[in-house]
Amino acid sequence: MSLEQYARERAAFRTRVIEHKRARQLQVGPNTTWSFEDRLTIQYQIQEMLRVERIFEPEGIAEELASYNPLIPDGRNWKVTLLIEFAQPEERRAQLGRLRGIEGRCWVQVAGHARVAAIADEDLPRENEEKTSAVHFLRFELDPAMIGSLRAGAALGAGIDHEHYRHCADPVPAAVRTALLADLD
Repeated sequence: MSLEQYARERAAFRTRVIEHKRARQLQVGPNTTWSFEDRLTIQYQIQEMLRVERIFEPEGIAEELASYNPLIPDGRNWKVTLLIEFAQPEERRAQLGRLRGIEGRCWVQVAGHARVAAIADEDLPRENEEKTSAVHFLRFELDPAMIGSLRAGAALGAGIDHEHYRHCADPVPAAVRTALLADLD
């Protein structure tokens, strides 16, 4: 949308996206949220970025699209924004130090199939010698047999198997599973 159109439609669009995201968020343990991205969630992020930065030139819009479009699933994978959440700054700092490598320890599993490990942070490294980032971008690639099993009703699990953070959502709630199944069309 143009900046003018988005200004007119922003409130309604934002409400629609917030509702849409509810079925696309998964708590994995007490301190991580997985936000499964799709075309609508990424469109919202792009629109907000264009609005905040007042980008309206075609070249600037193209740059934003090039940055964000890789976060849209392609029909055989899921793209996830992993948020590591600790409310207190001191605790957050300490935990991000302990949780280095957590992004590579995330997994999904379709019942009857092997776990699929996350491919993390393909755009740029998000940790250093001291700590990991509070935000990571994950990709989970599914093979046709897994997709077929999901379509046939197989359960889906998700989790993190890090030495300092072992939690899972197994099974993934039905509303989230249904939303994710739509990404595989």
